[in-house]
Amino acid sequence: MAKPITVLLTLFALGAVANLPASAADAVDVYKSPYCGCCEKWVEHLRQAGFDVRTHDVNDVPAARQRLGMPERLGSCHTAKVAGYVVEGHVPAADIQRLLKEKPKAVGLAVPSMPPGSPGMESPKPVPYNTLLVQAGGATTVFAKH
Repeated sequence: MAKPITVLLTLFALGAVANLPASAADAVDVYKSPYCGCCEKWVEHLRQAGFDVRTHDVNDVPAARQRLGMPERLGSCHTAKVAGYVVEGHVPAADIQRLLKEKPKAVGLAVPSMPPGSPGMESPKPVPYNTLLVQAGGATTVFAKH
């Protein structure tokens, strides 16, 4: 029979792991051009939010996007994969954390283009933009407004 202190320590350890942010357990693979500075800034944004990020420099980001299943019309300068989801463009880390917590049935998230003011695209003149939830088949709904 297990000693009570061992049981308590095990429960404490399991509770601590369960309370970690979703991002701490999930590695993000980012496919980007080796020449894109804003992609590096977005990667740093994710790292500061606690994500483990692995970057992959590719010469053809649209091909990586297509391979991962994100529609071209939602394209940006980088594509990422985390926990089975595709993340396209300058999606805020908080939106990715919410996605991983809620686990909707979807391809992933997208911030099409490169809106000024989004993470990695900091600007003195930010513009409003939406993070889109992308469904199989390419349909989208607004996941978050910024």
